[in-house]
Amino acid sequence: METTAPPPHAGVRFPPPLVYAAGVLAGWLLDRQWPWRIAEQPSSWRSLLAAAFIAFALVIMASAVLLFRRARTSLIPNKPSAAFVVAGPYRFTRNPMYVSMTALYLGVSLALNSWWPLVFLPFVLLIIQRAVIAREERYLTARFPTEYPEYCRTVRRWL
Repeated sequence: METTAPPPHAGVRFPPPLVYAAGVLAGWLLDRQWPWRIAEQPSSWRSLLAAAFIAFALVIMASAVLLFRRARTSLIPNKPSAAFVVAGPYRFTRNPMYVSMTALYLGVSLALNSWWPLVFLPFVLLIIQRAVIAREERYLTARFPTEYPEYCRTVRRWL
């Protein structure tokens, strides 16, 4: 039986945060031309919700980054993974960094008080799912053939 070595990395061709930033930027630009407000008047509920999403995102992202640093593995998806992280937020979601970027996106959309970025969010998530997460999952399955499939059986992809 011939075994093949896992690929050197997931093969993601662009930094995933750029996809989220592009969606927000596109929404913001549309909002400048054709304003589409979430709330016409300044509202404390919108500001509080925006702050809550942003705070949640920062806590989850910081936790995930810290765990990767402790494990001495790369955060960058086109670099090899030296370790398989399953602690912290990885106990609840296989993709806490993308969950946190989505929460940040929602918080920024609320802070901008515009529906336009939210129109782009499904497209952003589709790109992340197909062009990033799918590649990462194939790579991690090849790199950690016993551990990763078992982890996938017990932890959800998103939430």
